[in-house]
Amino acid sequence: MQQDSAISLDYALAMAEGVGSLGGLRDDELDAERASFADAQRAVAAKTASGLLGFWNLPTDRAQLQHVRAVRMALPEHVTDALVLGIGGSSLGARAIYQALSGPMELAGIAAHTHARLHFPDNSDPWFLAALLDALTPGTTAALVVSKSGGTIETAAQLLVIKRWFESALEAHEVKQRIVAITDLEHGVLRQEAQREGWATLAIPSNVGGRFSLLSPVGLLPALLGGADVDELLEGAADMARRCQTPELRNNPAGLLAACHVLQHRLRGRSIHVMMPYADRLRPFAAWYVQLWAESLGKRVNRRGQVVEQGPTPIAAVGATDQHAQMQLFMEGPRDKLITFLRVAEPAKDLVIPHAKGPSAYLGGASLHDLLEAEREGTTQALASDGRPSLTISLERLDAFALGGLFFLYEAATAFAGELYNVHAFDEPGVELGKRLAYGLLGREGYERTGQEIRTLQAKRPKRYRVQ
Repeated sequence: MQQDSAISLDYALAMAEGVGSLGGLRDDELDAERASFADAQRAVAAKTASGLLGFWNLPTDRAQLQHVRAVRMALPEHVTDALVLGIGGSSLGARAIYQALSGPMELAGIAAHTHARLHFPDNSDPWFLAALLDALTPGTTAALVVSKSGGTIETAAQLLVIKRWFESALEAHEVKQRIVAITDLEHGVLRQEAQREGWATLAIPSNVGGRFSLLSPVGLLPALLGGADVDELLEGAADMARRCQTPELRNNPAGLLAACHVLQHRLRGRSIHVMMPYADRLRPFAAWYVQLWAESLGKRVNRRGQVVEQGPTPIAAVGATDQHAQMQLFMEGPRDKLITFLRVAEPAKDLVIPHAKGPSAYLGGASLHDLLEAEREGTTQALASDGRPSLTISLERLDAFALGGLFFLYEAATAFAGELYNVHAFDEPGVELGKRLAYGLLGREGYERTGQEIRTLQAKRPKRYRVQ
């Protein structure tokens, strides 16, 4: 990558010259992938140009940003809190933006905020949502309901709860002002309900899948509410998109990222891909990456319809916390992992360690960021000394521009990796069966037979393996 970029990629320690031939890729092995990557880049570009693939054009779609701003301005001025009702790709990206750019979520209740506090009850477990409803006030709260299909079971259930919570305290016209539906432009039960109830709506483009929807209204409206600079976020993504258009592998940052992972998996057996940011602000980014990588690349069949049951396993870690948890496994366990370190060169804030006598005197005068950087570099070199490969992505600073670029880098890398793995990266058939069985258990119309089938299976489950 260019040295003057807000984001740089160092892949030296994923190569044989950096960690040895057993751990690293040889130059000829990487260069042998040039033709395959050029085909992959052209395939993604062709799908984008034909309209089949929409995420690539989101950073330059200013019309959608105007719609998002209009909906934001229409919300009541005294809204101090917003519930983001969504799961998976409908929640993880917005959460990642919020923590990276708006401060620690743990302090949202006590810090002085000029923007709305965002809350992400992204599970059907009632523990968190019940606590939120006890703590928040309906009159100062808004709800963003995010589901492209409109039928996401967890989101539908939470919407029913929230709607009743609003109705218990507010007039009908006030409830209508506080709910925004972010869903498909034309289809789905959420779109129909929003039209019937008169809620504001924002459209998720039909050619943008949920886990690639971060730079659509799915992420932009929460980002605006949380005070993020969405213009800079989109500009950073657009800058990265331009850099990822070249079919030249060594000049394409997303191509290098994808190729290093796929080749380490294919040639060196490294099927576990670890994302390890050395920045608390990027903890939710690692969770977003895990869903993006796993759901896109873990597939039963390839694009020819052949059963392959393949895909890398992504893991989220955080430095330096996981140096005292997972690093023992990374350092001495199976050699099946490729680790990506994320670092921020210039912290937004820092704390200087005071001078003191005693065994910790050597720390005096350094900063906590200096300590974090020393720990990251020490860990990187320790892994390399044992032939265990890694990549390092550096951000000059963690601002909206760099974050937008980082998000797009991984979206593009995922699209390219799908081509290199020869799987469809934009569907998720493996999650559908569980949904259908849950519908049957809950008595959804049209799923009566499925409900009976799963109850029969439950009855046949051997009871002699149960301990009470």
